[in-house]
Amino acid sequence: MTNINRSHSFSTQIVNFFKLIILLIILTGIGNVIFREKKAEIKTAGQHLISSIYGSPPLVMEGGDPYIRALMRTISFSESNYLNPYYVIYSGEYVDDLSEHPNICMTIVNGPNKGKCSTASGRYQFLNTTWAEKAAKYHPHPSKFLVWEDYSFEPEYQDKVLYNWLKDTTAWEKDIAELLREEKIDDVLRMLSPTWTSLGYGIEDNNMTKFLPKVYKKLLQEELTLSQK
Repeated sequence: MTNINRSHSFSTQIVNFFKLIILLIILTGIGNVIFREKKAEIKTAGQHLISSIYGSPPLVMEGGDPYIRALMRTISFSESNYLNPYYVIYSGEYVDDLSEHPNICMTIVNGPNKGKCSTASGRYQFLNTTWAEKAAKYHPHPSKFLVWEDYSFEPEYQDKVLYNWLKDTTAWEKDIAELLREEKIDDVLRMLSPTWTSLGYGIEDNNMTKFLPKVYKKLLQEELTLSQK
C-alpha cells in the first residue's frame, strides 16, 4: 500500500511539473507578444525622454547664421529624435557607412502611408530622391568618377546641404532667415511642412510637433550664445 501511495505521489509530482513547464511556456509566449507590441511605444517614449533631457544635439557643421542653425536643429528634433541622428534611417535603425545616401527602403508601419517603404535617412531624414536633387545643387564637395558625381552623406555634408537649401531664397520664394528674425517661426514651419510633415500642418504630426516653436526659441538662444564666442 505504501509503495502504491509513493508511486501515485511521484506520478502526481511529474504531472504537476509538466503542467508548470507548459504554464511557463504559455506565459513566455504571451510576454513575447506583449513585448513586441509595446516595443515601438517603449522605444518612442525613451527617445522623447532623451530629447527632453538633452534637447537637439549641436550641428557638426561650423559657422553659419544662428537662426538657420536653430531651425535645422528644430527639424532634427522632430524628424530624428536620437542621440546620434546623422546615422539613423527610417525605423530607428543605424547604419555605419555614410559615404553616400544609405538608400535603404524600410517598411512604414503606421500612419497614412502604412505598408509603403521609406528611404528617409540621416539627421534631416532626406529621401534618396530628395538628397540626389539637393546634393547636386548644394553639396560643397562632390567627388567625381568619369562623368558621375557622388555625394558624401557624412554628417558635415548633411548639415551643409540643408543649410544651403534653407538659405536659398529662390528655392523657397521666401527669405527664411529674415522670417525667423521677424519671429515668424510658425509661418516658417508651415512653409516647410510639405517637406517635413512632422513639423505640423500636415498629415503626420507626432508627439513633439506642438512643442516645436518653444524648442526653436530655446535652440536659438543656444545658437546666438555660441555665435558670440
